[in-house]
Amino acid sequence: MSVPSIVVVVPSRDDAVLLRRCLAALEAGTRRPDRVVVVDNDSSDETADVARAHGATVVTERTHGIWPASAAGYDATTEDVIARLDADSVPARDWVERLAAHFAGPDAPDFLTGRGRFYGPRHVVNWLGDHWYLGGLYAIVGPYLGHPPLFGSSLAMRREAWHEVRGLVHRDRADLHDDLDLSFQVRPWMRVVHDDAWVVGVSARPFDSWAALGRRLHWVVTTVRACWPESRPFRHRAERRAWRRRHATGGTSADTSSPDDGASR
Repeated sequence: MSVPSIVVVVPSRDDAVLLRRCLAALEAGTRRPDRVVVVDNDSSDETADVARAHGATVVTERTHGIWPASAAGYDATTEDVIARLDADSVPARDWVERLAAHFAGPDAPDFLTGRGRFYGPRHVVNWLGDHWYLGGLYAIVGPYLGHPPLFGSSLAMRREAWHEVRGLVHRDRADLHDDLDLSFQVRPWMRVVHDDAWVVGVSARPFDSWAALGRRLHWVVTTVRACWPESRPFRHRAERRAWRRRHATGGTSADTSSPDDGASR
């Protein structure tokens, strides 16, 4: 099997403390990435210093927002596979090793998405985040799209896939969920794999207040509007099914990874 080169992109704004923990977890893994790119999103703290202390490449993006920062990081890569973590992510020890296994060989997916496990002092909130917030994402958005939705805190994609969709995403918008926007731009011929065992710890900070949670839910609405009409109900799913039907013969690598097809692995 071929061994892909892997870069991990970590956007961060004023998150030096949690970024240090994230980078330390990557260093403690069973396999290290070939490179780490930290996008300093106009931070006023020690984000850039922490990144350099851990040997990461620092990219500066002055436009505030997770999409501008993430896109700048993706654009700065040359490796075969682009992986993504957030500054508050804590990847499992086998996180890089597991994603490398998915992308090794001729059947590599275009996108790989994993699962978050919320951490924080309030166990009930963590449980609700795992089962209702993320659980609802997969239960509702997956059938809507026709493929597993991409989860930004544990995400990987072939560099070619990014270059194919980078002009379609709303990369300059700070009021969108970048991972949901990217999910809508997955082309019908692209293969998406969800690995429920590919896990990262994720801070439960989004649930610290009703205002923070409300802002995130509002971003769902703004993301769907920004992607309209492509994002209108089940159009994306219908296009994927139509493409598979047209390419059912001839040995093409049609995507069969939608949740109701049972192809997540």
